[in-house]
Amino acid sequence: MATQKLIPAPTCADIEGTAPLPPKAAAALARLESKLGAADVQKVAARYRVASAAIAKASQVLGARALTDVEASDFDYMQDVMREARTVLAEAGRLDLIGGV
Repeated sequence: MATQKLIPAPTCADIEGTAPLPPKAAAALARLESKLGAADVQKVAARYRVASAAIAKASQVLGARALTDVEASDFDYMQDVMREARTVLAEAGRLDLIGGV
């Protein structure tokens, strides 16, 4: 019995090409690309994480004492930053970058 020579599987999708996206995935990708470039999405997610860390720190301070006027103003601003970033990421369909669904 003779053996057949098998063709090896491709090692990289870039070499062989990729399958087309399902329609829903293509539409989601188009929405994302129209809202923000990939780098911009990462910047918005980073702003959210920085603001979240500042809110956590201010919350620790609140456990020990009242916030000063400047700290309270910063606290309100950071909440606004988080809200805006979350809205942008939700519209881009990328809440996964901040732990959302």
